[in-house]
Amino acid sequence: MAYRVAFAARFFLKLLTRYIIIKDLYSVNEAIRDKEVRVIGSDGQMIGVMSSQQAQKLADEAELDLVKISPTANPPVCKIMDYSKFKYEQAKRDKENRKNQTVVEVKEIRLSMTIDVGDIAVKTKQCLKFLEAGNKIKVSIRMKGRENARAYQGVKVMQDFFEGLGGKAVQDKKPTTEGRNIIMMLSPAKN
Repeated sequence: MAYRVAFAARFFLKLLTRYIIIKDLYSVNEAIRDKEVRVIGSDGQMIGVMSSQQAQKLADEAELDLVKISPTANPPVCKIMDYSKFKYEQAKRDKENRKNQTVVEVKEIRLSMTIDVGDIAVKTKQCLKFLEAGNKIKVSIRMKGRENARAYQGVKVMQDFFEGLGGKAVQDKKPTTEGRNIIMMLSPAKN
């Protein structure tokens, strides 16, 4: 019997934790428990410092909500506003900001120390596509065996690759040897 009770308690606890609602950032109406608050009216005018009960009465008379917008101030600042409209407009602004945000990806192009001219042309063409899309590019060469002794050849291949881009890229990081790899970072040139 005790096992069933413990099982049921764990089951319902899991259900509750799945459906916990994230608390809003702003305290609204009766959730404001401060003794005194600085109140701003719905038109943006400063009403003054008063008790939270008086501020709540003013908000109720205007048929609006009392929202604590600055909890760290002394006394906390509350504004009389339509909270649902405020949340809607804030969500709309956040969505617009995310839409206008550009994400820069880092694409990687791998070369080899023994790459041929035709292969470099194909890699250059692909690199130019990435640069036109506004992405950064990591060009790398992985050295194997005896190639480690001739890292300067890999650096020369990287320089030739960079010159083949025709000034459409800027070297953020010059070709450097890091262990068994030679790495160069490129970003689009600003015209």
